[in-house]
Amino acid sequence: MLVKHLPRDSALGRELHGEAADWSVTDYLLAHVVDQLQEANWMFATVNRDEDSEPLDYPEPVHRPGQPHPPKGHSENTPGDSLPSPEELQRFFA
Repeated sequence: MLVKHLPRDSALGRELHGEAADWSVTDYLLAHVVDQLQEANWMFATVNRDEDSEPLDYPEPVHRPGQPHPPKGHSENTPGDSLPSPEELQRFFA
């Protein structure tokens, strides 16, 4: 019965759930908000940059527990076919 009511960050909780024991639903939601804000800022900066300047790097997502760390300088969320081009964004916001 005692095991059932142990706090999330107990030694048993950490052993069973790893880093995820330290994260609550609020922490996951906040990480998602940060990712979305970084992406929105990247889109705004991409649309408003000089056409001759180098393209901006896509933002790195906040690391979540249980996910492997990507190699340095490598982003799993790279802009691709699913994201609009800078020209499409300009037309949309015009």
